[in-house]
Amino acid sequence: MKKHVSDIVTDVLIYFFLGLLTLVCLIPFLHVASMSISSNAAVTTNQVFLLPKGLNFEAYKQVFGDSSMMHSLYITVIVTVLFTALGMFLTICGAYALSRPKLKGRKTLNIIFVVTMYFNAGIIPSYILMSTLNLLNTMAVLVLPLAFSCYNLIILRSFMNASIPPSLIEAAEIDGCDEFRILLSVVLPLSVPVLATLTLFYAVGRWNSFQDALYYITDSDLKVLQQKLYELVNSASSQGLSQEISSSTLQSPEVLKAACIMFATIPILCIYPFVQKYFVKGVMIGAVKE
Repeated sequence: MKKHVSDIVTDVLIYFFLGLLTLVCLIPFLHVASMSISSNAAVTTNQVFLLPKGLNFEAYKQVFGDSSMMHSLYITVIVTVLFTALGMFLTICGAYALSRPKLKGRKTLNIIFVVTMYFNAGIIPSYILMSTLNLLNTMAVLVLPLAFSCYNLIILRSFMNASIPPSLIEAAEIDGCDEFRILLSVVLPLSVPVLATLTLFYAVGRWNSFQDALYYITDSDLKVLQQKLYELVNSASSQGLSQEISSSTLQSPEVLKAACIMFATIPILCIYPFVQKYFVKGVMIGAVKE
């Protein structure tokens, strides 16, 4: 069947805007990547745009050779793994409970959860609470306060309500399965696409977060990578930057900043190829009814 002219124009416009959006996202990344491996002279004279000029990997040697940066990377990986695991555990438990019709008061609980998305105590009361609980300058303060997301809970609960047939759960109950067995053997295997998506949400959110670390962490041994990067990017002079990253070869501050940004970005980007297939599955669920 031949396409109408209007359909062709629509397709062209869609591809055009998608391509434009891709460029908007890709160009800044390529620019920073090119700066990180360009010569000092090319960067300081603004000659670098999308392609590097005068290949120079000294900035990466400084970053990977600095013990404080590698320690911050180690702390960030540990915190991200713990945060993601705890967040997914709490989200799965809460979403499954709220998806069960026989849970008494679940409408009230839903309202309570939604209210917390829009109202919070604020920074100062939160800081006082963390101080009272003796959580300041501990790894727990980076994991516990934000480990539960009501937004992710609502997504998973809605998925369970819409995509898992009640008859399937009833059949499992008839076979003698208790709630834990139903969750582990029926619900979770059918929820792999959305679970992979939410896991990525938790991991990326924690990896990119640094504000809570700025509030609660002053111990240099517990600084996360993004906090370290924040301090480097806001460094006022090359002298201050060179004090943060020690090396016998002095690099341009802009080159070092670009290398640090790439150093912090690439690890989390490596996760996406492993969960991409689950995004496709999640989009296709419910698309075809038999």
